[in-house]
Amino acid sequence: MQRRNIVRTLATLVAASALGAPAVFAQSYPTRPITIVVPWGAGGGTDATARIIASLLEKDLGQPVNVVNRTGGNGVVGHSAIATAAPDGYTLGLITVEISMMHWAGLTQLTPKDFTPIALMNLDPAGVTVRADSPYKNLDDLVKAVRANPGKFKASGTGQGGIWHLALAGMLSDLKINTSAVPWVPSNGAAPAMSDLVAGGIEFVTCSLPESRAMIDAGKARPLAVMASQPAALYPNVPTLKAATGSDWAIGAWRGVAAPKGLPADITAKLGAALKKIYDSKDYQGFMSSRGFGTIYADAKGFEQFMAKGDADMGVVMKSLGLAK
Repeated sequence: MQRRNIVRTLATLVAASALGAPAVFAQSYPTRPITIVVPWGAGGGTDATARIIASLLEKDLGQPVNVVNRTGGNGVVGHSAIATAAPDGYTLGLITVEISMMHWAGLTQLTPKDFTPIALMNLDPAGVTVRADSPYKNLDDLVKAVRANPGKFKASGTGQGGIWHLALAGMLSDLKINTSAVPWVPSNGAAPAMSDLVAGGIEFVTCSLPESRAMIDAGKARPLAVMASQPAALYPNVPTLKAATGSDWAIGAWRGVAAPKGLPADITAKLGAALKKIYDSKDYQGFMSSRGFGTIYADAKGFEQFMAKGDADMGVVMKSLGLAK
């Protein structure tokens, strides 16, 4: 009887091979725990997003999903760990906007093409925020003042060449204003930049609205616009950059689930379906909304196109600032 079962099993495997073994493997996947690599530290927005995705993915797939933080090198270490893992579906990663910036800066040779995109899950667009007592009540007035007084207005939001610095540069370039018209004051992040804004050290901040939320809700700062195609759910009355100035420039910090390049299409599809279910769930939407994080979804193909455009845009802006190697 045992021999007969062995023969039957071998026959099934041969038949599966003839019909296309990957389909059989995808049906059984996953058979062991999955790891999601996060290129940034524990406790941050990327880590929090990864952990809610992991907890919900675990329920859907029936296997443990563990989050591992691999920090260092301005995101290079973690993104490299994702890209160089085996493309078997057991190592995934929450890649971030920095993958479209790091190679332009000469920090790595990795680009979005070194990954299998699965699903875009989050986008926090850049906003333009001023002090609550600022004389500028809308972005158009602020832009006119910048044009008339190049060098007078200072801005901040992150370090030199960081995502929010590029947001400012891209906005200025799209409005036909020299990027040097607004000196950038490097900071260790959005929080210290917002403190500097309230203290009067700078005139405005270009960071995501969730990052400026504390000062806005405290009545110490006022958002003028968001660099996105649609108003942010967090502050739906804040106009888009296009509505405020006519500029189509859009940029933000995003997070998406990806795997090493070469992940089988059937496993990609299975993970993609699970992530779409997660994205649509009340648990995910409620979690992200409670923290002020923006949500946006794109499937594997859409995510690939999204990254390609973002990568090209980053190259243009970083070259204009002399930051591209």
